[in-house]
Amino acid sequence: MAHPHLIGGPVGAGKSTFAAQLSTAHAAPHLALDDWMATLFVPDRPDGDIMPWYVDRKARCIEQIWKIACGLIDTGTDVILELGLIQRAGRADFYGRLDATDIGHTVYVLDAPKETRHARVRHRNEEQGATFSMVVPDAIFEMASAFWEPPDETECAARDIQFIPVDAI
Repeated sequence: MAHPHLIGGPVGAGKSTFAAQLSTAHAAPHLALDDWMATLFVPDRPDGDIMPWYVDRKARCIEQIWKIACGLIDTGTDVILELGLIQRAGRADFYGRLDATDIGHTVYVLDAPKETRHARVRHRNEEQGATFSMVVPDAIFEMASAFWEPPDETECAARDIQFIPVDAI
């Protein structure tokens, strides 16, 4: 049976790099929220008070990504999902979707020290290489980092969660 692989972690943790590795290993498409947001909405991003703007668009993208993922899974294709689910409540909502389908899944959590992540993001902003989807200004890095909630004991007990060491990326 096809298997979704859900990747989580704070900004700059190495999620996109790890997702590319998983995509190759499983011959599975990588569906990344940041790619969708960058293509569909970033050109229209307001200059200030972006959270209400972002939350609405993020929800719409996740809904569409989930529809595509279900279609792929129905054809027997694994899928790599990088959805920016940095808070427990968002992950719990998404787990509800998975649980409603009885689809087995694996959650991969990546993290790194904040200084390491910030250096990676600044480098990615400058290089704009393979994992680049949009510039992440320092203020957005700080805000996103503050929102990160790693899985707690309850979440870990209920899911197949694998913590990926920073040096494995």
